Amino acid sequence: MVVVTSEELARSIVLRLRSAGHQAFLVGGSVRDLLLDRRPKDFDVATDARPDRVSELFERTEQVGAHFGVVLVREGASQVEVATFRSDFSYSDGRRPDQVRFEAGPREDALRRDFTINALLLDPESGKVLDFTGGQEDLGHGIIRAIGDPDQRFQEDHLRLLRAVRFAARLGFTIEPSTMQALKRLHGLIANVSPERIRDELSRILTEGGARRGFEMLDETGLLGDILPEVAAMKGVAQPPEFHPEGDVWTHTLLLLEKLRHPTLTLAMGALLHDIGKPPTFRVAGRIRFDGHAAEGVRLAHQILTRLRFSNEQTAQVEALIGNHMRFKDAGDMRQSTLKRFLRTPEFGEHLELHRLDCLSSNGRLDTYKMILARTVELGEQDLKPTPLITGRDLIAAGYRPGPAFARMLAAVEDAQLEARVQNAEEALALVRAEFGEPLTGGDLQVKAK
Repeated sequence: MVVVTSEELARSIVLRLRSAGHQAFLVGGSVRDLLLDRRPKDFDVATDARPDRVSELFERTEQVGAHFGVVLVREGASQVEVATFRSDFSYSDGRRPDQVRFEAGPREDALRRDFTINALLLDPESGKVLDFTGGQEDLGHGIIRAIGDPDQRFQEDHLRLLRAVRFAARLGFTIEPSTMQALKRLHGLIANVSPERIRDELSRILTEGGARRGFEMLDETGLLGDILPEVAAMKGVAQPPEFHPEGDVWTHTLLLLEKLRHPTLTLAMGALLHDIGKPPTFRVAGRIRFDGHAAEGVRLAHQILTRLRFSNEQTAQVEALIGNHMRFKDAGDMRQSTLKRFLRTPEFGEHLELHRLDCLSSNGRLDTYKMILARTVELGEQDLKPTPLITGRDLIAAGYRPGPAFARMLAAVEDAQLEARVQNAEEALALVRAEFGEPLTGGDLQVKAK
């Protein structure tokens, strides 16, 4: 079976449209990334062919935005959006144009886009770039510039406020002054954008590279306080210098974001929110304290993640990362059974990586990290989660009546097994009798006094 990449599919679409007498170009982010010698994530095609004509020319198509002239063309697992040249009119909802007009050429299509670097068109046969907005020059100088009037661009689609920050962070570019001033004036418009769209842009800022710079720009523009006021509250919250010589909670969090390298989304959100509970738990009692900040952090994170419509699975993992991040300080004093249970926490690698980033962004000491890493390498699955020596049926067979005490009995046996104090079923039952007493006649339980 021949696997067709999205780039190959996009180029073949351009050739097919041209052979049918139409204009067609690669357009948008894929052109920007190709010119920057980066690997595009997806490819788009712009053409003068109308949507119905595109559907006629290709076998597997779906009109995902017929009103806007967008058709999805698929081959194998790859897909490419093919859009008819168009110009847009008013955007009454701050998201989509109320009306579009299909155009015969690419110029008007380029002028209705968001930023100059995203308005370039590429002829894949000749390699020629069509540039109606000065995007190539801005690429060369590392600039994010709105096309035309930046206020109008942001008022048309409010999500562009976040997209400007994302592109600047991901590419390491600066935002052109008039575009930045418009961002600062209009940042409050982001409140009109759906939580799902905000979530997706934040997720990209956190995971595509440049997360620290992205959040510094969110703060600089005022967007941070609009969408994540709980994170903005970290600024100026002092920490005990003996543990956090780097400074306040905001500085500490930025350092974590700076150290992220191709993170999962849940790890990135865990890094962002792991100390979200510190501002409301701040107090001074001899020294600065944040008693219970992990538990408070879980509560606040649940509110944030629910508000932004993260999935239940993502929410549960981020909450676990926050709830467990302070447990590492006690790892050296844990009983072997407790440590092994900790090590078998689902997705423990993310917990360990968050701990490493946390240490590197504060006192720099990695002793606990190295100890736990060595234990994870040393211990196999059978060591962390051995086959149970006895079950509830074995307890019944031994004469115990089923009840709440069974869970305590089995947990005590597992503790002993994890600590190598019992090796077989006979020793496990002996431990139960020693710690919980002998079953009485009729299956009752004589619980030993502790």
